[in-house]
Amino acid sequence: MTSKAQKLRAKRKAQLGRPRKVNAARFACGKIRPEWSRQESERQATAVALAARKRMHGLDTTSAFAGYTLGRLFLDGRITAEQREAGDDYAVAMARYYHLNGIPYPSARAQALDRVAGHPGETTEERARIARKAADRMMRLDGVLSGCAEGRQVKTTVFNVCVMDYEGLRLMPEPQLAWLKRGLNALLFDKGLRECGEGDRSFERG
Repeated sequence: MTSKAQKLRAKRKAQLGRPRKVNAARFACGKIRPEWSRQESERQATAVALAARKRMHGLDTTSAFAGYTLGRLFLDGRITAEQREAGDDYAVAMARYYHLNGIPYPSARAQALDRVAGHPGETTEERARIARKAADRMMRLDGVLSGCAEGRQVKTTVFNVCVMDYEGLRLMPEPQLAWLKRGLNALLFDKGLRECGEGDRSFERG
């Protein structure tokens, strides 16, 4: 039978220090490997962020789509998976254009401030070529959106949702949602044209 003193010593011992991390990648000496510690910190931060998004946005999901406005519109059932993918591609193209041409990203919500870095002062020929290609793609997508019916409103709505990530647009009215869908359909159609090389432009009337 365990005495009261033994129970007290066991309790005090259990309270000393933090619990040993299980399944941690360690060196032979027992020290945790830095890469595992970094990955575990990222996983914990992600879990906290997802839980906060669930509380804030009323989404009973841990989907990565819950982390931004376009994804939440998709989870709400207001846009299709194909339209969401088109918006994601547009956001990536814009981010690449800003990065390669040294232009600050217009939305601080999408920046990792601890990773901000400039590019070398001397631009190589290869980097200039890639930057021109990114600029050409940006201008083509800009033309696709501007070419839609009510192009100005369509372009602004797509930009504000996909690039600026304005949370308030999750509750946009139906007329504005129609502009968003029209722009996303246009981007989707443009992607299909580039892949297949043919098609009509009936989306502009939609």
